Amino acid sequence: MALQNVWIRTLGDGLIRADQVIGIGSRRTPALAGKPGRWLVTAALAAPAGSGTADGWEVTNLHRTLAQADQEPRLAPETLARLLSELSATGAAGLITPAVCGPDRGEVRFDFTPFDTGEARGGGPALSTAARIPDAVPVG
Repeated sequence: MALQNVWIRTLGDGLIRADQVIGIGSRRTPALAGKPGRWLVTAALAAPAGSGTADGWEVTNLHRTLAQADQEPRLAPETLARLLSELSATGAAGLITPAVCGPDRGEVRFDFTPFDTGEARGGGPALSTAARIPDAVPVG
């Protein structure tokens, strides 16, 4: 994929480079102390993360939370995958920002903002805000 110039904003960990994403999913957190569980949209990265106890060590992929919704964001993983595919085909450069929306806070949209420099860098054309890539791809 040609996504080395596309970055994704996480909920609390800064930015991740889109070409490092190897999986996209959603899962529900458990309800704790009377608070309802939330739905997390996560990206798995091509980097190991480990944790352990005295009994052993477990290594898995590093996961980063992209959005936290009140209801299940059923189409969010597929929508982000589709957007990444479209951006890869164009050689785009810019920032994807997840946004929770909808009347029940159960939808996630992914807004793409191109790095609008006005000049070409890295061998490809610079994207303007009028580029054919949609500014927002709504879920559902």
